Amino acid sequence: MSTRVYLPLTAALLADLHATGEVTVTDDFVVAEDDSEDGEYAALMTAADASTALLAGAGRRVVVVAELEKEPEPGWTIPLKRLVAVHADPEDRPADADPDEDLGWYGVQEIPQLL
Repeated sequence: MSTRVYLPLTAALLADLHATGEVTVTDDFVVAEDDSEDGEYAALMTAADASTALLAGAGRRVVVVAELEKEPEPGWTIPLKRLVAVHADPEDRPADADPDEDLGWYGVQEIPQLL
């Protein structure tokens, strides 16, 4: 059984992921409570809130989703090949934007176009 992990990023951190081929897990990752649609959506939006905190102002929220064998620990690196999706705002948003706006879904192969 795999664990779906939601990692909050910013566009700059997504560019780092694209350049290095891996992402480092920080302590703000989110694991869905269950594999229901509601559980996954709640985890996504929690990670989106953490992405907003990383921005500390205007910008694009980004959340990458990885399928792992077990829950990660901060400091682990996750290779790009373990990612299954990218969620991001389609464009920069103001600092006071509605925190409940949904993010767009993108395939991992679309990362270069997002940048």
